[in-house]
Amino acid sequence: MRPKDFIAIRDWSPEDLLALLDEAAAIKAAPGKYRRGLELKALALILEKPSLRTRVSFEVGIHQLGGYSLVLTPAEINLGKRESVRDVAKNLERMVDGIMIRTFRHETAVEMAEEASIPVINGLTDFCHPCQAMADYLTIREVKGRLEGIRIAYVGDGNNVAHSLIFGAVRFGAHLSVAHPPGYAPDAGVIRWAAEHAGATGARVEILEDPVAAVRDADVVYTDVWTSMGMETEAEQRKRDFRLYQVNDALVGHAREDYVFMHCLPAHRGEEVSDSVIDSAHSIVFQQAENRLHAQKAVLLALIA
Repeated sequence: MRPKDFIAIRDWSPEDLLALLDEAAAIKAAPGKYRRGLELKALALILEKPSLRTRVSFEVGIHQLGGYSLVLTPAEINLGKRESVRDVAKNLERMVDGIMIRTFRHETAVEMAEEASIPVINGLTDFCHPCQAMADYLTIREVKGRLEGIRIAYVGDGNNVAHSLIFGAVRFGAHLSVAHPPGYAPDAGVIRWAAEHAGATGARVEILEDPVAAVRDADVVYTDVWTSMGMETEAEQRKRDFRLYQVNDALVGHAREDYVFMHCLPAHRGEEVSDSVIDSAHSIVFQQAENRLHAQKAVLLALIA
């Protein structure tokens, strides 16, 4: 059985994840067929972090499926301070049909899912970003025609985006190389999980410190900001530590001739990526951003319909 919630990609089987991608592609191709899929269903959006793509895609998505949303910010809730996670979950489960939570601590999303009887969707935590990764893999499959054996290079911080890309690569049978500066590797538990499960789909995950080695012959080159939300005090140190990890013309010159460039956005141009790469014909960052809408509609239908 599918999980009740969508907290991390590793919680779902390859078969169910592929079914989500198929559903997302079908929604994108014929959105009108789904306009009553969640008629009168209510989705609560708990936003503890600023949001553009997450908020817009979930709000527009639930409305296009016939439901509606309400946004809850720290001013209304202030999780764990004004009201406990458990109490918020127990209130919302009696009033709405699902919860999307975008928060700092991953444990908060896990606790919300454990306490709520209704589905909970992870819109982002400090540990993983599953909705982003589903849009990423939907986009790669659109552009490259497959996921199995696709060579993806991720250059940058071993952060929440990197973790979800790793989970997705393992579930979809992709080959992912993560290149990070010393001291910025992905979570050790994530690396162990990948090593234990990659064989089931023929996936390959390698963790490197050499960005050239990671990008060599890659079909996809992916990066993210060097300083994530909540880490602003580390920004200057990170700029020094990551200075050799910019995705620029010299680096992507080692990728395949028909490579595509991806970024989860927002981008700090001139830091993790040069204008010449993100604005090039190889860049598919806005197709990738649009696919957040379609992938999340598939998740909503799977959990709330």
